[in-house]
Amino acid sequence: MKLVRYGARGAEKPGLIDEAGAIRDLSTHVTDIGGAALAPDTLAKLAALDPASLPLVPRETRLATPIANVRSFIAVGLNFVDHAKEGGFDIPGQPVLFNKMASCVNGPNDDVIIPKGSTKLDWEVELAIVIGTRASYVEEADALDYVAGFCLSNDLSERAFQLEHGGQWMKGKSAPTLGPLGPWLVTRDDIADVQNLAMWLDVNGTRMQTGSTANMIFSAAHIVHYISQYMALEPGDIITTGTPAGVGMGKKPPVYLAAGDVMTLGIDGLGEQRATVVEWRSC
Repeated sequence: MKLVRYGARGAEKPGLIDEAGAIRDLSTHVTDIGGAALAPDTLAKLAALDPASLPLVPRETRLATPIANVRSFIAVGLNFVDHAKEGGFDIPGQPVLFNKMASCVNGPNDDVIIPKGSTKLDWEVELAIVIGTRASYVEEADALDYVAGFCLSNDLSERAFQLEHGGQWMKGKSAPTLGPLGPWLVTRDDIADVQNLAMWLDVNGTRMQTGSTANMIFSAAHIVHYISQYMALEPGDIITTGTPAGVGMGKKPPVYLAAGDVMTLGIDGLGEQRATVVEWRSC
């Protein structure tokens, strides 16, 4: 099942994508997509609906981030060997964790705003995990039982803020619009093998990243297990799980995003994003 949120910013409604790729309105069945709505029993009730019985939404309607009111946005760094090497980092022995602020969450096709003072804005295609059931001290063998589904993420990074301004990485990861998610939340039952999904990212039509979740150092199940040893994960929490090689920082010479650039990216089964980079403005 592919769940979405659609409509004007601040007035989004819940929906699903039918077999023809059309948006169907779910607002008479659930108030929004997030939190308690991601519980297994609620997802089962939505999956049992006949999409043809739901109102059709105009195809040109804006798609928003598929998860409402994100409470916690956790990221895993250096989770692909080739990406760690291109950045000159050691291969981690345990997942490298940092935060993106929830206020950075953005729609899949909304403009990406260059942060004020930015000089090194970079792209990162990633698989994101969406938690559906509270997870605390879970075993790796059971970890995916706590997952509602998965979505496409672009872990945009301001490298100067991240690596040259001292302290924790979150400064380079958290400006408004630097966390596009979606277009859909794909429920776990619709992904046959989350560790075998092709992923890619283009800038202005030029392929920059090509990879696969098969090459993640730490699997989605291990990541949920690992994080749950240190904190409780709640329904609607997002975990973005790392990027393959091909980021701008790793190019020789480095290449960074500028106003007018267009990023397109995708992961098998999780849809595609298309976002235009724009000059800084207050938001």
